[in-house]
Amino acid sequence: MPRAIWTGSLGFGLVQIPVSLHAAEEPNELSLTLLDKRDFSPVGYERINKKTGKEVKWEDTVKGYEAGPGKYVVLTDRDFAEANPKSSHQIDILDFVEMSEIDPHYIDKPYVVVPDKYGKKSYALLREVLKRSGKAGIAKLVLRTRQHLCAVVPHGKALSLLVLRFADELRSASDLELPEENLKKLGITSKELDMAEKLVNGMVDKWQPERYRDDYRKDLLSLIHARAKAGDVNSISKEQTKAPRPPKSAKVVDLVALLAKSVESGHPRKSAAHAPAKRAQAARKSSSPRKRTVSKHRGSQTAPQHRKSA
Repeated sequence: MPRAIWTGSLGFGLVQIPVSLHAAEEPNELSLTLLDKRDFSPVGYERINKKTGKEVKWEDTVKGYEAGPGKYVVLTDRDFAEANPKSSHQIDILDFVEMSEIDPHYIDKPYVVVPDKYGKKSYALLREVLKRSGKAGIAKLVLRTRQHLCAVVPHGKALSLLVLRFADELRSASDLELPEENLKKLGITSKELDMAEKLVNGMVDKWQPERYRDDYRKDLLSLIHARAKAGDVNSISKEQTKAPRPPKSAKVVDLVALLAKSVESGHPRKSAAHAPAKRAQAARKSSSPRKRTVSKHRGSQTAPQHRKSA
């Protein structure tokens, strides 16, 4: 079993379930090294003492709250744990709410709640009650040195803990320039609205998250591997130093005609899921001499060549 990041208990009413928290996400980020562009030597994230200029080992560091110029109240792991012992080791459910009422904007990060061998029965009981009722348990939890609002929800055989943002952490939309809700003032006609709804309904499908992939990461890795294979390392070309081209500004279009065209063409509702396959097919076609000849005469066929040059 993966290493738990937190252990304690999950409580509602008088029920206490001994549990542990496990990360429910696995970031798939590229591991990039920071380099000095003058000689391409790695630049480390070193802990440097600002007074002596010397490196400080991790075990020699502590946390401190600045109480005045150059004066710090030092805090250790024991201080963080004893500031509020209960909140440091307890997921305390305060309320139960409808799961549908939780705005996705509040959700920050998911975790999986795992019971120990003495808590399996109570754990299963809470899981099934939440499933049947459609409710989520709203709780508070201290992770490391910060208290979080969270929601305990059923997820298959598991209970998930969704770390939520507090209301004051969300930016208000009142200071943003957003289109008003009066559609007539915006010039949106009933015909445009009907066509837009028809287009959306034609693209409706069942939610299958496994159908979607991080295509950008795949394409970026392909570029990296191609340059490594060509021996293009420890160098920056003149082309790379140029600023990226700004996106073209959108043109004013006939919205009704555009919507009608989209509906008539049967715009594939699964286009997002099959995009990688289409790109692979296009790449295979571009490798054919006959197809490359055609691409010289058709502007719409130049995409594979552009991607290759990148």
